[in-house]
Amino acid sequence: MRPNIDISHTLNGRVKDYAEQQDVSLEEAYREIIKAGVEAVDHPDES
Repeated sequence: MRPNIDISHTLNGRVKDYAEQQDVSLEEAYREIIKAGVEAVDHPDES
């Protein structure tokens, strides 16, 4: 099940900026950022 969460305008703007910088869609940017975050949580000592 996918969560229905509120994303602040500021945070969404940062993701939009990232998407533009990486030349990817907003959807792909969210996927990349979420994946990176999950990996960081799974392996916190590898930063």
